[in-house]
Amino acid sequence: MADQDLATPDTAAPIRQPRQRSAPEPAAPRWRRRLVVLGLVLAAVNLRPTVTSLGPLLEEARADLGMSGTVAGLLTSMPAACFALFGIAAPRLARRWGPGAVVCVGLVAITVGLTARPLMGGTAGFLAASALAFAGVAVGNVLMPVIVKRWFPDRVGPMTGAYSMALSLGSAVAAAVTVPMTDALGGGWRAGLGAWAVLAGVAVLPWLVLARDRTGRAAATAPDPAPAPDPAPDSAAAPASAVPARTRITKSPTAWALAVFFGLQATGAYITMGWMSQVFRDAGVSASTSGLLLAVTMVMGVPLAFVLPSVAARLRTQGPLVAILGAFGLSAYIGLWLAPAGGAWVWAVLLGISNCSFPLALTMIGMRARTAAGVVRLSAFAQSTGYLLSIPGPLLVGALYQHTGGWDLPIALMAGLMLPQIAAGLLAGRDRAVEDEI
Repeated sequence: MADQDLATPDTAAPIRQPRQRSAPEPAAPRWRRRLVVLGLVLAAVNLRPTVTSLGPLLEEARADLGMSGTVAGLLTSMPAACFALFGIAAPRLARRWGPGAVVCVGLVAITVGLTARPLMGGTAGFLAASALAFAGVAVGNVLMPVIVKRWFPDRVGPMTGAYSMALSLGSAVAAAVTVPMTDALGGGWRAGLGAWAVLAGVAVLPWLVLARDRTGRAAATAPDPAPAPDPAPDSAAAPASAVPARTRITKSPTAWALAVFFGLQATGAYITMGWMSQVFRDAGVSASTSGLLLAVTMVMGVPLAFVLPSVAARLRTQGPLVAILGAFGLSAYIGLWLAPAGGAWVWAVLLGISNCSFPLALTMIGMRARTAAGVVRLSAFAQSTGYLLSIPGPLLVGALYQHTGGWDLPIALMAGLMLPQIAAGLLAGRDRAVEDEI
């Protein structure tokens, strides 16, 4: 696997790097591994309906709550803000309680937040309940790659693909069925949003069992022991992986490139999930069809999110994939600028393909570090920093939309951000390991 066998940059005096794995013990029961897979899938399905179920009903929620366009932009920026804030805390919580327990608590927070959100009568309460749900999503985002690396170190690509596919499926289903489900429940947006709490509650069940497992706690979060140097007489220097990465991850150019790439793709994704339905509605498309268009965007990630990580894991560099996905995104934004309603289905498909930068970023997190400890540090840094960078995007889109009354400037902003995303992805996709840079 590329994430375990990356070569050291010093070819003149190579240092033999023992294979470091944090895989479960061979005697680990098969049922537990299957339960981990089930838990990963159910958790992933619930990490996006919190956002994508709101997009098709945003106009109704804004009208009922008296929410301005700028405040709606704040709402669409809240996932990134919560992910940045609580993502930083996730590794420390996992070190103290174990990754499974933290993911379980996160899913409980999602359930409670989704239950409380439609019960709120004002904007402040609605934002607070949403923030609670987003906090639960944040810890899941950061710790899912860690759990994959811990339990399936030799199948990072396929398992990341399965997780990403389930995430895309949850996004698509929420976007597609929220409006019809709302109509079936009586036409009130509150019932349509609150119904997603049931699915989140189901996802808690397998993690109640996995939360008791502490076997991966230290291995997944503590610093890995330094491997013994090669007995060759000229190997006086310590191996790169012996460097205390906990305090030096910010010195890695690859970590920064991955954080910027992650942040810019997250900006595009949350603008899409929060505002794309409104773009289509303002172009004359009905609410139900706008929801279906958003669902098409999300569902494109189902097959591609399964295939793309496996393909990326077989490549030494992921730059070509970054460039291809970016080209699809630019094409979609140009189409939205010129004919948002006329080519709506085409633009939805192109955006869906472009948004598969997310599973690609997750895969690169697993490949740019050699060990589980390296992955958890890189995952926390790249995701927390990336989400922090993505906060202004949806907020700025909301402000531009409110002050201009149209979508020309917001769409131009989205297209412009695609260029630095491609550049950062090309740097992050190089065949490097963060342990070699710190």
